[in-house]
Amino acid sequence: MKAEEIRGLSEQEREEKIADFGQEIFNLKFQLATGKIENPSRLRGLRRDIARLKTIQRESSASSADSSKQAEENKASSDK
Repeated sequence: MKAEEIRGLSEQEREEKIADFGQEIFNLKFQLATGKIENPSRLRGLRRDIARLKTIQRESSASSADSSKQAEENKASSDK
């Protein structure tokens, strides 16, 4: 999953993707333990996708926190 695709998702959709990928990783690890895994490199890709999702999620929450902080500062300076 590409970063541009992730940025186009809503916050709830990102959470759902993280949960889905986590479940898929669990299933693949179980297949790995039983020796029936077809594509072991899929594990690596899923871990990276989860990391990408969480990074973009953190970026968006940080930017929204910054903008709300800036709005409060602007309001305080205009009140003076």
